[in-house]
Order: sequence, then C-alpha cells, then structure tokens
Amino acid sequence: MGLNQTLSLSRLLKLLMWLHRCLSGIPATMTIPDDSHERALISQGCKLIAGVDEVGRGPLAGPVVAAAVLFDPATLPDGLRDSKALSKKKLAALSELITANCRYAIGEATVEEIDEINILRASHVAMCRAIAALPEQPEHVLVDGNMIPKDLTIPASAIIKGDAKSVSISAAAIVAKIWRDRVMCDLAQHYPQYGWDSNAGYPSKSHKEALRDFGVTPHHRRSFKPIHNILYQE
Repeated sequence: MGLNQTLSLSRLLKLLMWLHRCLSGIPATMTIPDDSHERALISQGCKLIAGVDEVGRGPLAGPVVAAAVLFDPATLPDGLRDSKALSKKKLAALSELITANCRYAIGEATVEEIDEINILRASHVAMCRAIAALPEQPEHVLVDGNMIPKDLTIPASAIIKGDAKSVSISAAAIVAKIWRDRVMCDLAQHYPQYGWDSNAGYPSKSHKEALRDFGVTPHHRRSFKPIHNILYQE
C-alpha cells in the first residue's frame, strides 16, 4: 500500500469517527472513556483489574461514597461517559446495567469520619472500603484523581480525570453517583426543608437558606467552613 493510500485511509477513519460522534450526539470536545488502560495492564500479565472513584467531596452534608467495579468487557455497558456529562435519566439507566451485570462494591465514609480525618482522607477510606468489599480482590486498581490512597495495599495507578478516560473508573463513578443520590434522597425524607433530594447536600442557594432558617442537622459536616461558621458565630 502506497503512502497516499495510507493517508487516505487515515483521513477516512477520522471522518468515520467524527460522523459517529455527531450521530451519537457526542460533543467533539468530549473525551470518551475506553479500555486502553485496562488492556495495557492485561498485556503486562494482570488478570483482574478494578476501577474506583468517589462522589461527594464537595457537599455540606452526607457521607462520601466510593464504588469499585471489576473490569470485564463482556459485562460493561456501552455508552459510558464522564458522569458529570450525563443526564440523570442516563446515569440511572447505566447504573442499573452496571449493578445488574458487573461485579462491584460500595464503600462509604461517614460525616463523623469526614470531620475527624478531613474529606480527602475520608474519600480515600471510602475507596479502600469499596475495593476491600469486591467479590474478588483485583491485582491492580485504577484510581480516579492524582493520588493513590495510602492505605491501599494493592498495586494501583492514579489517572487524572479517570472517569473520562477509563471504562472501569467511569462505571465506578456512575454507580457511586447514583448510590449517593439515593442516600441523600432517603435522608431528605427526614429533613425535607434542606432539599437534599435535589441538591444532594451541595451548597445550593436553597440549602444555604435552609441552614440559615432551620440550623444544622446531625448529617452536616461540621468541619466545613459554612457549617462551622453557623455553629460558632458570635
């Protein structure tokens, strides 16, 4: 095959990929997660790989939740994306497929733990708990972010914006997001004035107004500045 033919094929492949993204409604700037990180580990001899991600570092209330998902291309659904780029309906549908067909586990760190050891360490505790709860322990873990939990004893790689790059991390992020949203919806039944069923504990305008009007609940993170200021205002 000549150089011109090779270039023509390359352009054709790029055109086909562009058409696929357009027809799928995928923005041209969106990164689609794939299994290249997992495949690279498999080529090095790893047989069991997990992706892990956490949700809930920013809210003023509720636990931080992590999910871990074992990589299996036969069970992971199509359509995985960065969870922040998906609609609630799509997130829920993907989460249902993942939890029905994949091997996964959930880990949480409580509000009390967040206040005691700080939110970063608590999110790492939740990740370690999710990994430990998997039905089989992986040989390697792909971790979303730029840090590997210090208590994780399994070999691991940190991937910045991993939920947009790795299908295993993407699946974990989606499951963690839906799981935590449901936890907050349950808590909202007991504290409806804070709107946790819609804001998931994040500092929305209505949430901050409710804090001003009704005060702090046992589920609020006292180490977070807005809550601390309410509790210790002069």
